[in-house]
Amino acid sequence: MRAPYCVTVDAPNIDPKLDTSVPHSARIWNYWLGGKDNFAVDREAGDQYRKVFPGVVDVARASRQFLTRSIEYLAGEAGIRQFLDVGTGLPTADNTHQVAQRIAPEARVVYVDNDPLVLAHARALLIGTPEGVTKYIDADLREPAAIFATARTILDLDRPVALILSGVLGHVDDTDQARAIVRELLEPLPSGSYLSLNDGTSVISAEISEAQDEYNETGAAPYKLRSPDEIASYFDGLELVEPGVVPCPRWRPDDNVDTPLDIDAFGGVGRKP
Repeated sequence: MRAPYCVTVDAPNIDPKLDTSVPHSARIWNYWLGGKDNFAVDREAGDQYRKVFPGVVDVARASRQFLTRSIEYLAGEAGIRQFLDVGTGLPTADNTHQVAQRIAPEARVVYVDNDPLVLAHARALLIGTPEGVTKYIDADLREPAAIFATARTILDLDRPVALILSGVLGHVDDTDQARAIVRELLEPLPSGSYLSLNDGTSVISAEISEAQDEYNETGAAPYKLRSPDEIASYFDGLELVEPGVVPCPRWRPDDNVDTPLDIDAFGGVGRKP
């Protein structure tokens, strides 16, 4: 499926800050999901990864489908009206604001990323419902204070917020640092807020570790696969929503799940008491 918001990245006036000689995870992810916002170097790296581990496209789809279902739960059953999506990546189908505002047109959504190509899509990301708010912050995952310096001018931090971390913490190499980032991002959020998080593992398929090791040597920002227990530790202190931290397709599956149920992408949703 073609991503609904696309630019022609092979055009001559490419932003000089975009490095087209090194593959980038957001663009590779976009390629695996059927998007067009990627370069030849990204497609080459994506194809090499898929050659070693053909199931990576299922992993990408499972992660995206989990994101959609978790937002549907948060905007629907949980009644959340504010979303902070950190490390959002390139837009594809069913972006956070689209899913949330289909259910609650008044929902406020803040995207956070620091990739120049994502920034080039900011105007597309800002298109939401007239009743709601959709904003973009150019900031780094590792700097929660900088994120909230702007986010608190858009979101009401006296009311619950859903923090979205979809496939992004693998870019933090140190697990303790990754846990600290999650805690710092949750700390300003009030009781009744939620965390929706999913990330890659290496417990279902042996090939994924080999493919990831080769990818990490391409010069792109490395990504660390973690164990399900390590991913579950991000939810320490939160009340896990059933069924807990599980392979993404097993988290409240619906008729749109089209991947194997056991897959190397684990996720969960937790509520801040």
